[in-house]
Amino acid sequence: LSYGEFDARGARWSPDGRRIAYVSNEGGDGAIRILELPGAPSRPLAITSRRYLQPMGRLDLVIRDADGDPVPARVSIMASDGRAYAPDDAWIHADDSFDRADAPIEQRYFHADGQATAMLPPGPATITIWRGLEHSVETRTVEIAADATAELTVALAPRAPEGLDDWPSGDVHVHMNYGGAYRNTPARMVAQAEAEDLDIVFNTIVNKEVRIPDIGYFSTTPDPVSTDDTLLVPAQEFHTSFWGHLGLLGLSDHYLVPGYTAYPGTGLASLWPDNPAIAADARGQGALVGYVHPFDPGAEPNSYSTHAVPVDAALGNIDYYEVVGFADHFASAAIWHRLLNLGFRIAAAGGTDAMANYASLRGPVGINRTYVLPERGGGSLVERRDAWLAGLRAGRSMATNGPLLTLSVEGEGPGGVIARPAGGGRLRWRADMTSIAAVDHVEIVHNGEVVATAPIAADGRSARGEGEIEVSESGWILLRAWSAEDRPEILDTYPYATTSPVYVSVDGARPRSPEDAAYMLAWLELIERAAREGEYNDESERAEVLGNIARAREVYEGMR
Repeated sequence: LSYGEFDARGARWSPDGRRIAYVSNEGGDGAIRILELPGAPSRPLAITSRRYLQPMGRLDLVIRDADGDPVPARVSIMASDGRAYAPDDAWIHADDSFDRADAPIEQRYFHADGQATAMLPPGPATITIWRGLEHSVETRTVEIAADATAELTVALAPRAPEGLDDWPSGDVHVHMNYGGAYRNTPARMVAQAEAEDLDIVFNTIVNKEVRIPDIGYFSTTPDPVSTDDTLLVPAQEFHTSFWGHLGLLGLSDHYLVPGYTAYPGTGLASLWPDNPAIAADARGQGALVGYVHPFDPGAEPNSYSTHAVPVDAALGNIDYYEVVGFADHFASAAIWHRLLNLGFRIAAAGGTDAMANYASLRGPVGINRTYVLPERGGGSLVERRDAWLAGLRAGRSMATNGPLLTLSVEGEGPGGVIARPAGGGRLRWRADMTSIAAVDHVEIVHNGEVVATAPIAADGRSARGEGEIEVSESGWILLRAWSAEDRPEILDTYPYATTSPVYVSVDGARPRSPEDAAYMLAWLELIERAAREGEYNDESERAEVLGNIARAREVYEGMR
């Protein structure tokens, strides 16, 4: 069976050799189809009735917002037999990163458009409902009786700190299709985002081995299925595990091909184009360039000798950085803080790396997201996208998987700059936090050090604080919230959120950190060694790569 715009798997011959049964996602889900021979007409295997092993009951679920109107949401149904259930036509997903110390099986979920009907075995069933990060997670128990209908209406309570209303949320790293069992479409992708209360989805189109599944959806404008509430924006992820993956948001002319490099044993084994070359091409189209899912624990130079973050930072190529993503948030933040200490102004972003057509792999869309205060702009799809990207470029952002943060330092929010004369002075700060899951730390971080905390409510889901800190040199201040433990409300390793910095300029000086400059120089030594010994098509490619590293070294040498 050949591949087309859909996948055909699991082929089985009939005993007489006249038919082939196979699983197809041509219609989106994993339907069984029968192919007749000769001539090969194909038809679906119709399900005309359902037979259960025991008497079943029916659940009719309605989800409403604070105004009483039906609203889409993410739903998990756990029945009395300890198994997950969903409507007959739902796409069922599962949290593949669950902790077996907390639960015996993955949490299953589906997206509902405001109502759902499911058949369940008799007994108590537990229903959990999420709608993004700005509504409380609601859990209800309902008694299911055989051959009867139970009705349940759940109203979702909004919870968000004051001042966040004008900050649309976006997921900067989503793969609409990436080789999963389902086949996603733009309309379904928008519906998934609406159920997660997500304003913008960046479909970062990328290769899956030698295929680029969503290449036909690439465009320099938002997808026409976008709505007044949700934008679906084509973007690109450039793959090279040697240098680190790049996100390219807002390409204005064309998709960059080939979409990957440094793949050993292929025609694209050369280490060129390196990430600086790709960043230059993307910047030439007006795009933002970011490093995605950067680091995991042990993120020291000898662990990531070829990761090009220090090169592109020195060359001014990084607009945003996925502090919250498919990596370890603390390890990623530690490298980001070092770059901030050296005066690089890089915005914080949250990107899930959701594979939205998988049944059980990294998701759902929007579990890691970026809140941005956009530039003022018009109401067209393109203007709304551009205004949001301009806000991210300016550093007016907050990255999170749960906690929602607002920060003000001397009246400036994230991305703002505070100027002080020689000697510095005291700066007044104010911070607020609300969260769908409990956290145990809400901290003001100044130049990489925790200098103040905000008192947290008894349930761990809100905090508010204010105070003053002393500054004597140029640097940065941000607010972060986190928990040392994982939380079931969040399908991620642990709650974590951070604002982008408020920058402080004392006497106009650039921030200075010889220790962090030495760290980057040590890293560059390992990058250069690996790059010098790498595979290239010709010596001009090697020279360009080594030249970019040399330029980066000059920058850090000047910071010692």
